Amino acid sequence: MYTYVHNKQEADPMTLPYSAWQIAKQSLTNHKNWTPAWRTKQPKKHYDVIVIGAGGHGLATAYYLATQHNIKHVAVLEKNWLGGGNTGRNTTAIRSNYFYPESVALYDLSVRLYENLSAELNYNVMFSQRGMLVMAHSEAEMEMASRMTNAMQINGTDAELWGRKKTAKRIPVLNYSDTARYPIHGGVWQSRAGTGRHDAVAWGYARAADKAGVDIIQNCEVTDFIVEGGRCQGVNTQLGEIRGEQTAMVVAGHSSPLASLAGFSLPLHSYALQAFVTEPIKPVLDTVVFSPSYGTYVSQSDKGGLVFGGALDRVPSYGQKGNLPMQEQVITGLIEMMPIAQRAKLLRHWAGIVDVTPDSSPLIGGTPLPGLALNCGWGTGGFKAIPAGGFLTAHYLAKGGHHEISKPFDLSRFERGELIDEGAASGIAH
Repeated sequence: MYTYVHNKQEADPMTLPYSAWQIAKQSLTNHKNWTPAWRTKQPKKHYDVIVIGAGGHGLATAYYLATQHNIKHVAVLEKNWLGGGNTGRNTTAIRSNYFYPESVALYDLSVRLYENLSAELNYNVMFSQRGMLVMAHSEAEMEMASRMTNAMQINGTDAELWGRKKTAKRIPVLNYSDTARYPIHGGVWQSRAGTGRHDAVAWGYARAADKAGVDIIQNCEVTDFIVEGGRCQGVNTQLGEIRGEQTAMVVAGHSSPLASLAGFSLPLHSYALQAFVTEPIKPVLDTVVFSPSYGTYVSQSDKGGLVFGGALDRVPSYGQKGNLPMQEQVITGLIEMMPIAQRAKLLRHWAGIVDVTPDSSPLIGGTPLPGLALNCGWGTGGFKAIPAGGFLTAHYLAKGGHHEISKPFDLSRFERGELIDEGAASGIAH
């Protein structure tokens, strides 16, 4: 708040207690003696559990091990910097609008955990339940939207079927022209869906895990697994040998190379998933919108940028950049579904490396190497599942077996042929 000054001669910026001048001054000069949010640790020789990967899922796993299961002698190893992988490179949508009961149970657990996460971690993760609409553009798509709505309600999560009139009233900024390439007929609305702040989720879990006694060790790349007596006994790293009673690899798109080091393969392909953000503009969109037909999804960030993305670049890659044809498809899709966006300037563009299973559902549980567990295969939906993924992986490690929610997502489902094919629901709306 500014101090009101009658005499202009008294309006010295140095005397205004809450002026823009002092805020700027403090931002430039008051960065000394801050308490680190988490400690910089050197690895010990032995831990109860080693978690490979300091992204959202890895940090959440360590946090729940320490707080839910009282296993505090835990190390989280990260080859680069905390939250520098997919956790810091996504479009932050959080939802549970899936088709199968197993998937709804998994993702709705995550939504419920997100709803209380800021209070639990004492760190604002900026979860905004602004709702999400998956649009339908024909009578046939409205029929499928009706089935999706029914399935979601039967499986215990919130869903509404909206027609064109209700959609236009709630989200007027979309293209409702009858001559549009894909005219809007309505869609499936989930009011509990929304967005969060990706960095804040990683930092919140990191600080809370550190406070609970977890060692977070950055710039510590795993180079091999220690296998003795047919069991994983730890890892070799750039910082030396680290042994553990149990090890979990939680490294998203880089799960296949680590599995190869451990002597087995995974049913995964890694692809680049592009994302974009425009310059900040005035508020025009207060929800998340996804059009499967246009192949584009969009929300507006708290800073005003339109955050949007689309389908995978269908060429397996570990490069964190996209290709021009996919950029053109996503950007033109955004302009067609929301013409007001066509004059916004693109501010930034990036890609994350996602790991996709044949049934577009994750992998949680054991591996062919005893003593080594995994959490991977989230495809384009890893951010929304961070709390649930960490909670369920921690349960598996602590109890030596699955939670009922994670049991259907064990790697062995591919041997049994019990797939959970969420290709349509997982789609690209992430």
